[in-house]
Amino acid sequence: MKRLLPAFLLLTLAPLGHAAQDPQAVFARSCQMCHNGQLPTAPKKGDPQAWKPRLAQGKHVLVKHVTEGFNAMPPRGLCMDCSAEDYAAVIDWMSR
Repeated sequence: MKRLLPAFLLLTLAPLGHAAQDPQAVFARSCQMCHNGQLPTAPKKGDPQAWKPRLAQGKHVLVKHVTEGFNAMPPRGLCMDCSAEDYAAVIDWMSR
């Protein structure tokens, strides 16, 4: 039992919050139809100026907007298997 305890502690104390999916793949599958410039109100991928005021609200607000839907953003951003961490990673990737 003593040998299992340290491994168990390492697993339970490991940092959480990493995206499970590749941000570029999620973008290609679910986001690009609006964030490649086709929808004028959606900030375009790779346009830091368009993302700056949105990021100033805090990433938690942006993740909430994606999850719940906001203005023209559909709920869950059309990615039904994305986690909050996946959304945060895609936002980071798109806003560069």
